[in-house]
Amino acid sequence: MPQELSTGLCALITFGYFFAHIVYVIGYVLFVSKSHFSIFGPESLVPRWKDIKDMYHNLKWFFGDEPRPRFDRWTYWEKFDYWAVFWGVGVIGISGLILWFPEFFTKFFPGWVVNVAIIIHSDEALLASAFIFTIHFFNTHLRPEKFPMDTVIFTGRISPEEMEYDRPVEYERLIEEGRMEELKVSPPSRWLSTAGILFGYFLLLIGLILLFLILIGQFLY
Repeated sequence: MPQELSTGLCALITFGYFFAHIVYVIGYVLFVSKSHFSIFGPESLVPRWKDIKDMYHNLKWFFGDEPRPRFDRWTYWEKFDYWAVFWGVGVIGISGLILWFPEFFTKFFPGWVVNVAIIIHSDEALLASAFIFTIHFFNTHLRPEKFPMDTVIFTGRISPEEMEYDRPVEYERLIEEGRMEELKVSPPSRWLSTAGILFGYFLLLIGLILLFLILIGQFLY
């Protein structure tokens, strides 16, 4: 496949899942969780003051100075992951469009914008990869309670015991509001768990290969 064609295809896929996610979030907020959702509430990914306090207390817990903080629906690192990707897709997308259609954009902007777009596009990819294989990699794979992999993203299920430990504030709120029973589903089947693990390792391998290629492109060319 020619490079321009493959690059364009990847760009269209990226724009596709980005806008699909926007539509999903709007639909979920308006039609699914409108009765208990608030932009600045506990089930929102919008950062709150509690996230800053959780980060501070979690760092103290790392050094054994105090107990583990009680997390809600989203932890501070999950919110950081989400907004980093959200912002990163925008940066990658805009700079990518400039590189894809330089003749069009230089009708409205000076030519040096293309050079800036090249730097931003490549450095954002390197920054995202560095973050994924440090902070995100630790939180998803190397934490003792999740090692070697957190498969909830593939199975969509978490045990009550795990939820009570990971998200005690949400766990208690759901029980208090009487919403816990409606969220209960059967445990994942063996084939689903196995498929999730295999698929997860496959994606991890792809990510490592892409990281290697990005580093080659960043430092050798």
